Amino acid sequence: MKWNKKLGVMTMALSLSGLLVACGEDDTTDNNTHMNDQMEETMDHGDMDMSGSGDVPAGLQDAENPTFNIGDQAVITEAHMPGMEGAEATIVGAYDTVVYSISYDPMHGGERVRDHKWIIHEEIVDAKADAYEPGDEVTVDAEHMNGMGGATATIDSAEETTVYMVDFELDNGERVTNHKWVTEDELSAE
Repeated sequence: MKWNKKLGVMTMALSLSGLLVACGEDDTTDNNTHMNDQMEETMDHGDMDMSGSGDVPAGLQDAENPTFNIGDQAVITEAHMPGMEGAEATIVGAYDTVVYSISYDPMHGGERVRDHKWIIHEEIVDAKADAYEPGDEVTVDAEHMNGMGGATATIDSAEETTVYMVDFELDNGERVTNHKWVTEDELSAE
């Protein structure tokens, strides 16, 4: 009898501990999922300064023959941040330059930003006359995202094109003005 009683108590203890572990795993999973969702929201260009002053860097040339002229309406076909793709944009400025996607470590610390789109040639400190190539390192003179200005960046891609400064409304209703930059390939006629 004594052995059966001990076996029963041990079985019950194991069952209860299994139940507690299972409950704990569900809570942990829910908490981790919630935490991951919050981190993704923060990482989705949450530090991006979507609106700008409208000032352009010295030496930036107005586009000679842009597809979209100032005041034209166009649809944004790429999402640099949530809610941007599909937004109707008003063209505020059109410029001929070289655009770069870059990767960099923010000045304030934090995770490396990869393939940020876009900075332009005129937003590079002491930029050389010729375009940079993928793999080149540059110092950024733009604060499109918190911690970007002054950061050493690696050029991921480079393209000579027309870039646009645009006004648009995000799908959550937030109005964005003087957003820098959208490339010609990222816009389409309505």
